[in-house]
Amino acid sequence: MLTYIPYIMFSTLYLFVINSMTNTLVVQKEIPEEKQPKVFRTINILITILIISAFVRLFHT
Repeated sequence: MLTYIPYIMFSTLYLFVINSMTNTLVVQKEIPEEKQPKVFRTINILITILIISAFVRLFHT
């Protein structure tokens, strides 16, 4: 359990950085307000899948 804590902290930081980069992309590309939630949702789901699959690969194989 103790070895999971650094991974969880890194994952949270990684998700935060990706969200800030997504926000920069949305502003730079001038994506309309009504499409922005879909962009954030899609990227967050994909990053979450990536984080979970890496967790399973690292700690459960």
